[in-house]
Amino acid sequence: MLSFLGPLAPKSNGDLARLGVILALAALILFGALRYDNFVSQYNILSFLRYNSMFALIALGMAFVIMTGGIDLSVGGVAALSSVVAAMLSTHSWWAGLAGGVGTGLVFGVMNGLIITKMKIQPFIATLAAMLAAYGCALLLANNQSVSVSYDTGFTSIGQDDFLGFPIPGWIAIGAYLLGWLFLERHAFGRHVLAIGDGEATATLMGLKVDRTLLIVYTISGALAGLAGVILASQFGAGQPTEGVGWELFAIASVVVGGTLLTGGSGSVGATLAGALLLAMVFNILNFENGLGWISLSAYWQSVIRGGFLLVVVLLQSKLAARSNSDVET
Repeated sequence: MLSFLGPLAPKSNGDLARLGVILALAALILFGALRYDNFVSQYNILSFLRYNSMFALIALGMAFVIMTGGIDLSVGGVAALSSVVAAMLSTHSWWAGLAGGVGTGLVFGVMNGLIITKMKIQPFIATLAAMLAAYGCALLLANNQSVSVSYDTGFTSIGQDDFLGFPIPGWIAIGAYLLGWLFLERHAFGRHVLAIGDGEATATLMGLKVDRTLLIVYTISGALAGLAGVILASQFGAGQPTEGVGWELFAIASVVVGGTLLTGGSGSVGATLAGALLLAMVFNILNFENGLGWISLSAYWQSVIRGGFLLVVVLLQSKLAARSNSDVET
């Protein structure tokens, strides 16, 4: 468990950032438990985990991408398109909707990886183009409206039902993060990802198959975005072609808050999960605060707060990096 979260005794600035996000998350939970009634109720906990599992999944894919020094701006659009495809195929069976949504994400992930590795297009441009294409395809398929799912095939169970008293989307996210941790910490693939983030040229000289690793990373990101789209359609009973706006920013923020530098070369799966939960917890607390009547913050102001929070974290990371560089020079 400790290995999943990262070292508790910080040995580097990255470890310090990861420890900080875990402590901040614990502090927010304690604050909410002491201040609000029903904050730690079963209903709030399960609802929180059920809804935010989608964001945790796209954050996991984004973490691997950023560890290589790349970026994936297409995850929100891919999730929206996948939700539409999943909803349309859910009339056949639940597994057809699941396979169709995840398959859509896989296609876009492979496309992103090939454009970046074979055509040598910068990840920012390649995934931006994919994002626009995904939203366009979603609107075309859905005729610019929500697409209802089938309630007769069991498809809605994916997002709405529980297993052993725990939300199925939560189980899916836990399984994905455990696999992510195993690949990053216990498999050569994880070492290759981090080596590419340290420098593609150096990784190539080391004999690593850089292009193949990048293709796998972007495929993983696309597949997880597709899975998030499936959960979206299943949970809300409809494919949402206009949903997903800003999801890529949430994913990037979760990864950065979790202590992974945008330049790549380091990262933690557990800290990424903690970062996603921390950002989601901020919104949960703001909603409870609105309920008390002391303040009344709209969703727009909540976005402003999230942006300011991310800016503070990035500034702190920048100072830590500068301090680390000065220590190395001296």
